[in-house]
Amino acid sequence: MDISTTIQPNSQQVNADDLVTPVTVTITNVEAGTSEQPVFLHVTEFPGRTYRPGKSMRRVLVHAWGPEASVYIGRQLTLYNDTSIRFGKDVTGGIRISHMSHIDKPLTMPLTVTRGKRAPYTVEPLAAAPSAPSVDVQEWVDVFDAATTIAQLAAAWDDAKQSGVATIPEIVAAKDRKKAELA
Repeated sequence: MDISTTIQPNSQQVNADDLVTPVTVTITNVEAGTSEQPVFLHVTEFPGRTYRPGKSMRRVLVHAWGPEASVYIGRQLTLYNDTSIRFGKDVTGGIRISHMSHIDKPLTMPLTVTRGKRAPYTVEPLAAAPSAPSVDVQEWVDVFDAATTIAQLAAAWDDAKQSGVATIPEIVAAKDRKKAELA
């Protein structure tokens, strides 16, 4: 029996504690966040939760992939828990990016370690990263909207799970809206 699911925090974001081992994630959507956490990356591997990169990791993303976040969809990152990250004087740990798809060689850039001190940070290319399937979200929303019975909705949901798109937040939300409507 795998009890790892029982130790996951109840949270809307991916936390460093979720990364007992590094996890390669596929970005499905990017949205504006809050003033403290301005970028929310939706990832397939953590449905209903977002990766909210800190400023240093946002700098890595921009350096590697550019500032236009819409190109990030379908790309992959390997995230890990760096237990040496400090917040002020406390060692709190945090999420770092170790590997990225869509880069052809290691990227090294200076990142702030402490106030006034920078150190080189390197991200490696993800070897043979499979491309994420192209998903037409509206097509799936239309499939759910066309359902007139719970049985039809269940069959459509089974198809969505088999095609691998059932973890995309917009598709899950469309299915849930239709389910509530039919109930």
